[in-house]
Amino acid sequence: MSQQDLPYVEVNPTTPAKAAVIWLHGLGDSGNGFAPIVPELHIPEALAVRFIFPHAPIRPVTVNNGMEMRAWYDIKSMDFNSRADRAGVDESSALVQALIEQEIAQGIPANRIVLAGFSQGGVIALHLGTRIEQKLAGIMSLSSYMCEPESLSAEAHTANKHTPIFVAHGQQDDVVPMAMGNAAFNTLQSNGYPASWSEYAMQHNVCMQEINDISNWLQKVLA
Repeated sequence: MSQQDLPYVEVNPTTPAKAAVIWLHGLGDSGNGFAPIVPELHIPEALAVRFIFPHAPIRPVTVNNGMEMRAWYDIKSMDFNSRADRAGVDESSALVQALIEQEIAQGIPANRIVLAGFSQGGVIALHLGTRIEQKLAGIMSLSSYMCEPESLSAEAHTANKHTPIFVAHGQQDDVVPMAMGNAAFNTLQSNGYPASWSEYAMQHNVCMQEINDISNWLQKVLA
């Protein structure tokens, strides 16, 4: 495996895949964390969706006393404005973009690919999804926030200006306060993106109602 390859868990449909969802986990988790969600989404077999759950690189995380864990970027401070390390965000975005290119090379067009992420993974999904040159089917950000929201208007690529973006958050989230998710949503809206906002009576996790909403949204953008 080259330095450019992200290992991942893959959940394939029973027929050859016609669409893909690339779903990025949160800090300290792995691709195995969200893989069990696939059966709960009840995606119709006819849509033939392949789910890809990459494992983030292992790196020391400053706020966790430099402990090494799977992380899409370092978190140097819990401060709202400087939580995401931009260099790491760019580096992981490039790795995820390579996964998208791999799916395209396997015959799944970009506009049949959804980029999704939870917490740190959502930061990458929002960052890459708004800057990538290929038109995606949709972007999903769960219990997350935005890296350098002020840079979006200057750096955004027009390809995904009309791509649906699903933004969701738990009202009792004490890891990533809901205000951070809402700020990301507001930034997307003020930049003209067709983003939707959903909030749930939960903490930093997913709940059944959210899983049902994600399923409905995925079926809509991949219909």
